[in-house]
Amino acid sequence: MSSTLLEVTRASHEEVERLERLIVKDLQNEPANNKDRLFQSHRVRNMIDNIISTTEKLVEIYEDKDNARRDEIAALGGQTAMGTKSLIKSCDNYWLLCNFRCIFFVCVKIREYHRRHPAARAVDVNEDYEAMLKEEPVIEFTGEVSHFNLYHLMAVLASCNLLEAFGKYLDMHELYNQYNNLKFEKPIEYSTYLDIFSQPHIVPCKLKFTRQYKEYMENLLEYLVYFFQRTEPLQDLDRIFSKVTTEFEEQWENDAIQGWERTSQENGHSSADHTVIDLDFYSTVDELKEVAPEKLKEALAALGLKSGGTVQQHAERLFLTKEETQADSESDDDEQIYNPLKLPMGWDGKPIPYWLYKLHGLGQELKCEICGNHSYWGRRAFERYFKEWRHQHGMRCLGIPNTKNFNEITSIKEAQELWKRIQERQGVNKWRPDLEEEYEDKEGNIYNKKTYTDLQRQGLI
Repeated sequence: MSSTLLEVTRASHEEVERLERLIVKDLQNEPANNKDRLFQSHRVRNMIDNIISTTEKLVEIYEDKDNARRDEIAALGGQTAMGTKSLIKSCDNYWLLCNFRCIFFVCVKIREYHRRHPAARAVDVNEDYEAMLKEEPVIEFTGEVSHFNLYHLMAVLASCNLLEAFGKYLDMHELYNQYNNLKFEKPIEYSTYLDIFSQPHIVPCKLKFTRQYKEYMENLLEYLVYFFQRTEPLQDLDRIFSKVTTEFEEQWENDAIQGWERTSQENGHSSADHTVIDLDFYSTVDELKEVAPEKLKEALAALGLKSGGTVQQHAERLFLTKEETQADSESDDDEQIYNPLKLPMGWDGKPIPYWLYKLHGLGQELKCEICGNHSYWGRRAFERYFKEWRHQHGMRCLGIPNTKNFNEITSIKEAQELWKRIQERQGVNKWRPDLEEEYEDKEGNIYNKKTYTDLQRQGLI
């Protein structure tokens, strides 16, 4: 296409209309299964993103902050830089001459473009681009991609690992282990966790203010949002979050959040399980004094303590409860069973056998730089984590698809170098018309394009 601004505008409008027709055609086809539905959704999502980026460029052109569009229109209309029509010249043919000059200028630009791009393909206006809709990415359950021409699209879908079955199930194993590591009464089974992970009101309120529980909830939210983005790419996530936030604020104002009621329904006073300050964040009374006095009073009232006196007394009284809690936990530690080798605890609350500990290599610490130097204990956990959401998120941040080619790679530098080599190998497999396009002379001899052109120039053919 030409390099003129008006031609860029026209081509951008044509591109938007073409993508809109492709979206309509794609959505008219009913997917046969869940995998086809994912392919279709991500194809449409990519086309929508292209429409958005093209439209943003069109908006910049129409805003015309540098007056380039106005000057080009004026030049094509035969106007001077001051906007005065050339028709006012004494010569009646001057207006016609200016128009011919503009047409000649456009022709020169078109010829210059095709001289720089001799292999540019002429686009048929009747072409419906149905071939694009017929191309389907082939993805194995492990996330390995078979076709490189759709690498970036398939990399998104490859993040659905074997356990997730292309978005059909949730892979909550890592979150389940993190939940069991919280200071609850006893570990639970995985099936039980799947039933209760969406019911945070069953967790005692005093445990919700710990840092460990906060990190667990942040990881849970991050995984669920990431899973939703992969399985429902056409949904407006910002709009859904806005609606959920509005509903939550209304329920919070009406004291309708289950497990966070401000008053007890039984006796009418504040529950002792509620507190408004996480004492784990404060190591001295002076640090606790920096908290707002109202918050200190609310925390004392929630614990059933007296809220009278000065701010210093409030902080000392509240900090004393932290020391008592630590003393209780230390006494509980004294009652723990004998475990000199620091073996992991089994489901019965006792250390696992030492032979099982050595069999699974649980004493071997393996770190992954892509996951933020996250530690994995044992070979089994290390092999499984390549398909988990944490590693997939790290690879997505690097702009690298999480395929089988990158298994056992934990270094960011090694992953980037391997991805560069794959891209170079992909470029070698591209079709090269100079070497692969064939020509036949009058005698039936077959030559490639380069050889045929050389012989023709020498007059041998």
